[in-house]
Amino acid sequence: MDDAVPAFNIDPKLFWDTDATKVDPERHASYVIERVVTRGQWEDWKNLVAFYGKERIKQVVIGLRYLDPKTHHFLAFYFNVPLESFRCYTEMSLNQGHWIY
Repeated sequence: MDDAVPAFNIDPKLFWDTDATKVDPERHASYVIERVVTRGQWEDWKNLVAFYGKERIKQVVIGLRYLDPKTHHFLAFYFNVPLESFRCYTEMSLNQGHWIY
């Protein structure tokens, strides 16, 4: 049986604001997951799931402070959890914007 760990194969362009060679996939897991779900392509998503597994990704994304509505809905559907269980949902409710007149 092959117990090899999948390669960390995420597009380095997602880490434009830092040195991508210094991103440690274990130590910076939350950062990597947040970048892929908010800015990555479908291939990055598939590689992310292969590397971290669905459960670890689910734990991280539920705790993110901000997700755009499209990503929020996709992740809620993908992981089969209510929108309200995400931290970004409660943060959004607490930080109401200005009224639009």
